[in-house]
Amino acid sequence: MKTRYWALLAVFFVQVFYGLNYTFAKDVMAGGFIKPFGFILIRVGGTALLFWLISFLGPKEKIEKKDFKTFVFAALFGVAANMLLFFKGLEYTTPIHASVIMITAPIIVLILSSFYLQEKITNIKVLGIIFGFAGAAVLSIYGKSANPADNVLLGNIMVFLNATSYSIYIIIVKKLTLKYHPLTFIKWLFLFGFFMVIPFGYHEFTTIDFSSFTNYIWFCVAFVVICATFGTYLLNPLGLKYLKASTVTVFIYMQPLIAGIFAIIMKTDSLTSIKLLASSLIFLGVYLVTKKPKVINA
Repeated sequence: MKTRYWALLAVFFVQVFYGLNYTFAKDVMAGGFIKPFGFILIRVGGTALLFWLISFLGPKEKIEKKDFKTFVFAALFGVAANMLLFFKGLEYTTPIHASVIMITAPIIVLILSSFYLQEKITNIKVLGIIFGFAGAAVLSIYGKSANPADNVLLGNIMVFLNATSYSIYIIIVKKLTLKYHPLTFIKWLFLFGFFMVIPFGYHEFTTIDFSSFTNYIWFCVAFVVICATFGTYLLNPLGLKYLKASTVTVFIYMQPLIAGIFAIIMKTDSLTSIKLLASSLIFLGVYLVTKKPKVINA
């Protein structure tokens, strides 16, 4: 019971960290302190360093040669493409838009699973897919931003592609997570991911003027690396190990709620009727997709 309590707490903080991340990351980029790809180089490089520093806490495992190819693809979709698209998309859209679009991930995973894992899609799940994508379309087409420099449609498309990339990653790593200890797996994942993002982020990294950073900006950068990346990738396996997948999935509903409330408090975003309507459609879609069918006893 005590182990379950700590696992629930771990999953809860994962969503809190992700929810706050939208505003902190947006503030750094909107203020012109760091451009998106340069920020990702710091995020991935910093996280890789932290995981390699604590890797001695895990077992000494040797990666089989045949698995390195899978690790490379996992790093491509789960770190490089995923994070580059997310931060670039967040640059153009708002925290509420991005957090709501991100929860379409379970819907995308279901669709990909039907193709690659031959999982059956029921009628109720098809309805969920329709509701989810309808909400994403409404949010992207009719959603507005208070910042005239934002391009909500482009930003939302990038965040959606980010969610798709992350969903592909989940499909790819399903077997690896069962075969290797989380610390072994994640340290290699971020090391490969770091080398992949260097070509994209190096130039933007060299243009950063660290002397212009305020205490708040330093805090935001540290939060993104330590809490929203290192912390979430460390805590997530704990939740998945001791909790049912369906239980962990429910917590994803908290992310846009936390992101929205915090963004409004920090005056980074605002709530509108369009956002509420679109969010409701996506929430309903994710609920129907993740809902377990009732078993009828004969």
